Amino acid sequence: MRAIWKGAVSFGLVSIGVKLYSATEEKDIRFHQVHREDGGRIRYKRTCSVCGEEVTYDDIAKGYDIGGGEMVILTDEDFADLPLTSSRAIDVLEFVPAEQVDPILYNKAYFLEPEGAATKPYVLLRDALIDSERVAIVKVALRQREQLATLRVREGVLLLNTMLWPDEIRTPDFGFLDEDLKVRPPELAMASSLIDSMTGEFEPDVFTDDYRAALQEVIDAKVEGREVVQPEEVEEAPAAAVDLMAALKASVERAKAARGEQPARGGGGGGGGGGEPTPISSARSAQKAAEKKAAKAPAKKTAAKKTAEKKAAEPAKKTAAKKTAAKKAEPAKKTAARKTAPRKSA
Repeated sequence: MRAIWKGAVSFGLVSIGVKLYSATEEKDIRFHQVHREDGGRIRYKRTCSVCGEEVTYDDIAKGYDIGGGEMVILTDEDFADLPLTSSRAIDVLEFVPAEQVDPILYNKAYFLEPEGAATKPYVLLRDALIDSERVAIVKVALRQREQLATLRVREGVLLLNTMLWPDEIRTPDFGFLDEDLKVRPPELAMASSLIDSMTGEFEPDVFTDDYRAALQEVIDAKVEGREVVQPEEVEEAPAAAVDLMAALKASVERAKAARGEQPARGGGGGGGGGGEPTPISSARSAQKAAEKKAAKAPAKKTAAKKTAEKKAAEPAKKTAAKKTAAKKAEPAKKTAARKTAPRKSA
């Protein structure tokens, strides 16, 4: 890792020299914009919207839009006069219980490494934080901005978590918060049962970014010139049930089944012993019945059609047989007639 900042933790009259390292890294697969025809990289030029000339970094200043097309331009001298500390100090303001800090305030995380002879006071502050079960609230200037942060211990290392300022957190303003919605005790009990059946120990290593893995597989296949093996399709979740209690009950049973527990058996008749039907099983049974019925209907129509055709064909066959028999009998009649006729005398 490469240090991105050097400074000191100011702890009372104690100063602890530290180096700052990014504690996290994004694993997103990044792409370049390229020309579809030849794969050439797309380049962007910084041009002025007024004169149209290309502008270098040295000629770029910061401007604040005050509306109406007017812009206030700030120079480096303007920023130099701001009350932003340049002492590169992490000032400890107070120590508070960790549970009092709302996680929504956390922004970015950085590891702190002791520098030079600061190892002893560094370890002292670390052990004191662990012993007191507190986190330190600090102020620090990073990237030309003063930030609120916390100092806590993670895996034996001091971790600096920069925080958002309270006025940067939005207030939720949604219509349903003003509605008078009542939750029935049985529903709450069933929801609590569902939570209990899905409760476990959080182990982040068991969760993976399946989309990133699949995307990497596509890229690797492209590079190697092979076909991409499509993963098996995941069964779609059933449609939401209208009955909330039934849906909760079905969810509890599914969670128990996932843990290898036996679902509750129903005491009703029917000889199946499969328990009370859930919205999920009912929906699947209804779908299968509809498919079966739809498959039978054309078969019945086809059989009926064949029977009708057979019945219609029978009289025609009989008539044809009579005509054929009559036609065959004509020569016999003529022969018999000849024999019967009296012979003329010589």
